Amino acid sequence: MSTTPDHGRTSDDVRRTLEAVWRIEAAKVTAVVARVVGDVGLAEDLAQDAFVQALEQWPRNGIPDKPGAWLTSTARRRAIDRIRRDVNLASKLQQVGHLEELRVAELAEGDFDAALEDIDDDVLGLVFAACHPALTAQARISLTLRMIGGLTTREIARAFLTTESTVAQRISRAKRTLSQDGITVEIPSGAELAPRLASVLEVVYLIFNEGYAATSGRDWVRGELMEEAIRLGRVLAALAPSEPEVHGLLALMEIQASRTRARIGHDGEPVLLLDQDRTRWDWALIRHALVALDRAVSLLDAAQVPAGPYVLQAAIAACHARAHTADATDWGRIVTLYAQLGAIRPSPVIDLNRAVALSYADGPDAALEVVDGLVAAGALGGYHLLPSVRGDLLARLGRDDEARAEFARAATMTDNDAEKALLLRRAAGGD
Repeated sequence: MSTTPDHGRTSDDVRRTLEAVWRIEAAKVTAVVARVVGDVGLAEDLAQDAFVQALEQWPRNGIPDKPGAWLTSTARRRAIDRIRRDVNLASKLQQVGHLEELRVAELAEGDFDAALEDIDDDVLGLVFAACHPALTAQARISLTLRMIGGLTTREIARAFLTTESTVAQRISRAKRTLSQDGITVEIPSGAELAPRLASVLEVVYLIFNEGYAATSGRDWVRGELMEEAIRLGRVLAALAPSEPEVHGLLALMEIQASRTRARIGHDGEPVLLLDQDRTRWDWALIRHALVALDRAVSLLDAAQVPAGPYVLQAAIAACHARAHTADATDWGRIVTLYAQLGAIRPSPVIDLNRAVALSYADGPDAALEVVDGLVAAGALGGYHLLPSVRGDLLARLGRDDEARAEFARAATMTDNDAEKALLLRRAAGGD
């Protein structure tokens, strides 16, 4: 495979280029190798070996004309070498089969585009493997960011404010589980598809939410996690274009991300939705999101099936996005959508969000009745937004002392410094 030496580039330049290529190609490389070796964990190790080899060779020999194909071919050769070293060589080669030999030959000749359609299927299968329900939520998140997102262990640890050793252990245990359980790169079908797809979407949204409203640390927003989740969502939309919930999730994340610049004040404190300067919203991203939502709705209409949870949440977010001022928000529509969402996915969090919408549609008294019901039922006992919402409703009803007590209680229940500061300010009587 040809390379183009560029003696004007420094080693740091080449490394940055390689890291950018790896972000794009990591999933493809791992997926192709997984088909060769039949082991997702081993495939990821071999793909990483190819990355290390590129770090050694590209600064010296130049960046290949087709860097993705170079990485895939190098990892595939390592896979074949691994099989040849196996004492059960004949059995292993028989498992690989004639079809795989043809696919490998295509890639070896550098005809990367000829195998692209199959590779896309392999990548989707790899996504399903990385998000397999047999793994814990944290393991699925780490493995997805590593194998699909191409992030390093250090980057994942930094994003989630944990140690590299913790992330490395999660990834190692996850790969061992996939290997022991015989979980391979394949797209589930039939009755198995819906729950497996739900697991994939859950992982992507968990990544996004940790970026959108960090659960701990100094910063309320971690943009790199939001960006990575949206990138993963766009990959999924390209790989599974006929799945409405995929487009719904992408629309939801893009609408929420569009508010990023307006969500943080000059002092670093969070700015609540109704107080945001909407001219600072990313309207280009909102338009892109609304196209994704329209696509999801069209697919649902064509199939004559009801909307799923991500499409409904995207529709709620779209009500805010379509309102150029807070007063223009269609709160009645939002209440209805939350009721539909609660019917298919009962949750006290959804009930709390519906109460917020109800407070603007019908007044804070009606909403407080719903919230007090949640308190009486013991729901959301450790969830700081319950006393926060109750405090806001009490403040709007003029019950200021009770409101301040609720804000103070909410402040003790969050580990995020920026959010805590906002709640303490409101507890002290600030706006």
